[in-house]
Amino acid sequence: MEKELNKAVLAQVNIPEDTAEIFAETAHRFEELMMMYQCAIQEVTTKLEVLNHEMSVRNNRNPIETIKYRIKKPKSIAEKLSRYGHKVSIESAFENLNDVAGVRVICSFIEDIYTISDMLTRQDDIRLVQIKDYIKNPKPNGYRSYHMIIEIPVFFSDHKQYMRVEVQIRTMAMDFWASLEHRVRYKNDISNTSEISERLKKCADIIAATDTEMQNIAEEINVL
Repeated sequence: MEKELNKAVLAQVNIPEDTAEIFAETAHRFEELMMMYQCAIQEVTTKLEVLNHEMSVRNNRNPIETIKYRIKKPKSIAEKLSRYGHKVSIESAFENLNDVAGVRVICSFIEDIYTISDMLTRQDDIRLVQIKDYIKNPKPNGYRSYHMIIEIPVFFSDHKQYMRVEVQIRTMAMDFWASLEHRVRYKNDISNTSEISERLKKCADIIAATDTEMQNIAEEINVL
């Protein structure tokens, strides 16, 4: 029934039947892959929520402020595969891309970032693939965040599949800066790009100093 519906829809835009069948099959496989990534995100966010709840009971404080997540759009997947010289296909996306599924964890303090990442990766069903610490080693533009690529098992009806998820952990101040920098980077009508970039870099340095000082104060008053 679903296949017939897809063929009918594609026929309306004058796609040949044989091409329509290939398109419908590819669309179905892509939808299934996105479902698998969505399930992986649910697994990761559940683990993070459990850790946050445990810490709130044991330490009377929630280290995690918010948890956000996203799945890359098809256009972004295709562009990244092409940019890195990979075949643009569903199989290629699964094999070559680590960040199709992304989870962003916003913490109050820098110390919380390393605490959460350590607790998450110590769980015996998590495989740590890669770490990029842009807090200790900021990007030239001032970007700071802690990135991990992990693999997490997802149990489906007929098999278990390890899925890769990118986890970004940062403070609220880092997240605010990254959000503005992202908007500037993709805004095409800015004439004074270099000046704006320089001002953003100064803001990143101020934010880093503020994060450090806020943690020092929290430690002095026994908040951490």
